[in-house]
Amino acid sequence: MERNWAGNLTYSGRVVVPASVAEVQEVVAGADRVRALGSRHSFNDIADTGGALVSLEALPPDLELTGDTVTVSAATRYGVLAEALQDRGLALANLASLPHISVAGAIATATHGSGSRNGNLAAAVAALDLVGADGELRRVRRGEEGFAGSVVALGTLGVVTSVTLDVRPSFDLRQHVYLDVPWRPVLEDLDEIMASGYSVSLFTDWTGERVGQVWVKSAGTPAPTDLFGAPPAAVQVHMLDGEPADAVTEQLGVAGPWLDRLPHFRLGHKPSHGAELQSEYLVPRDRAVEAIGLLRAGRERIAPLLHVSEVRTVAGDDLWLSGAFGRDTVALHFTWRLDPAGVAALLPDLESLLLPLGARPHWGKCFAATARELARLYPKWTEFAELRHAADPLGKFGNAYTAHVLG
Repeated sequence: MERNWAGNLTYSGRVVVPASVAEVQEVVAGADRVRALGSRHSFNDIADTGGALVSLEALPPDLELTGDTVTVSAATRYGVLAEALQDRGLALANLASLPHISVAGAIATATHGSGSRNGNLAAAVAALDLVGADGELRRVRRGEEGFAGSVVALGTLGVVTSVTLDVRPSFDLRQHVYLDVPWRPVLEDLDEIMASGYSVSLFTDWTGERVGQVWVKSAGTPAPTDLFGAPPAAVQVHMLDGEPADAVTEQLGVAGPWLDRLPHFRLGHKPSHGAELQSEYLVPRDRAVEAIGLLRAGRERIAPLLHVSEVRTVAGDDLWLSGAFGRDTVALHFTWRLDPAGVAALLPDLESLLLPLGARPHWGKCFAATARELARLYPKWTEFAELRHAADPLGKFGNAYTAHVLG
């Protein structure tokens, strides 16, 4: 039986592994229900279906450079793509915490890295090739009508077979980790702290008066000598107790290529804890301090279920179902212990605090909100519903998840 990365979900459909785009077209055209199955790094049933689960892992791993873009097969892992670009002196502007995830799966859910000036991974998309409900292959390009609704689409418009991404010249980063940074000055000027590097992450369990770790990835400008009296760590550290430090990307201020510093985890190692669940809520930047205060006040319920939380930033974008649509955003991430019942019981109460602040749940992680609550959070909700109906009037790409969260 096919399972997701965390092991909390068993997929119910029949896995199909086409070896060409033409075979993808045949599968989609002949199926009543279809979902694309990515790298399985999701914590809910977004990819599940009782019909055909299409894995694109056997498609030819093509890479085509054209000007300042690269086109790759949808199932390409970001870590593999990053190595190929680095060999050519090129880079992506952003990467997620782990390079193990597939390009198409990450962009479909607006998965992101970190950085006050960095958009999520989907913001780099210049074009998509996808197989529609009729089995026809279509290309959607930036600037065309409907493009902004087609990138972060939760797999509801078709099976994406290739993605074209913006690239830039390669660059180096240095990474420092600061330990036990006081919360008070961090919250007094959160924007300044989060802009102190190319990418900045705070790791906390919400207890106590100090942030456990602050990871600063710097490009060009030097990293701070200390953060409110907290110096950089003198040895390599993992954000999770008991996990090996060699699983995370190099720290201690040693300069290295972007692909070896932007993610938190190394491609050849286990990312995070492994036996875990995850949730994430993206709040408007100007409500972030308020949201953090609510989470610290609720630490007695949160901490027993938690491995660690991460606070990071994402620049605003114009993609309709993106968590950062129309606003600069702070992402509040929760790496939970593998306790599905306990997490499920907590999430409605957590969302009762965060959703009124405008928090949008990450589409690929654990959350409780339904279409009724979510519709109020996305200004282009109606336009996306119309785009989805036009592309898939019979609901071939729908499933229980889409019925729950999109209606």
